[in-house]
Amino acid sequence: MIGFRILKRERAVSAEVVARFRSLPVANVSDSMSRMTAGGPRLRPMHKGGMLAGPALTVKTRPGDNLMIHRAIDLAAPGDVVVVDGGGDLTNALIGELMAAYAQTRGIAGMVLYGAIRDAGWIAAHDFPVYAAGITHRGPYRDGPGEINVPIALDGMVIEPGDLVIGDEDGLLCVPYDETETIFAAAQAKQQVEQKQRRAIEERRYDRSWVEETLKRLGCETQG
Repeated sequence: MIGFRILKRERAVSAEVVARFRSLPVANVSDSMSRMTAGGPRLRPMHKGGMLAGPALTVKTRPGDNLMIHRAIDLAAPGDVVVVDGGGDLTNALIGELMAAYAQTRGIAGMVLYGAIRDAGWIAAHDFPVYAAGITHRGPYRDGPGEINVPIALDGMVIEPGDLVIGDEDGLLCVPYDETETIFAAAQAKQQVEQKQRRAIEERRYDRSWVEETLKRLGCETQG
């Protein structure tokens, strides 16, 4: 039944792909995707620190209800990222300390909630990656409905089951399953360029001529 079902995930990015992306800043990956994809500014890291990376196990749930999130944690394989579309609603928390701790013992790589969390102090004191849109003390319901392993969207960012999900201090990003090799190559090349630029800055030989050239090309009026 559409709206209340658990599907089988047919594919997922490999552990090798996940490991390779862990070496890249999310911002460089985002730039390599034309800066057109993002999970929205409300999705922020709530944990102590550390990068998130892994294949998505997707959940679509009624706002404020976490029945299907509980089931997804039980179904997730080690290294999976449980990604939840809770509609962005912040009225009721979708997870708290106990669920996060249980997910960590299951070997889950992290959790993404397009909704709210609670027990924020505990989550902030631990390294288990949790991204969420907000915080509230009000607890969830456990009645359903919901769906597991269906396409979801977080503030316009579409995530298919098994896509690569990455996150760091700058936010969250989904790399489509079929695009990981192309995007990795582009992001790695960009990182190498930035490393050269950083060395040039440190050695005080950073070429800034492009700024004036761009202003002239755009017809900027300049006095003095």
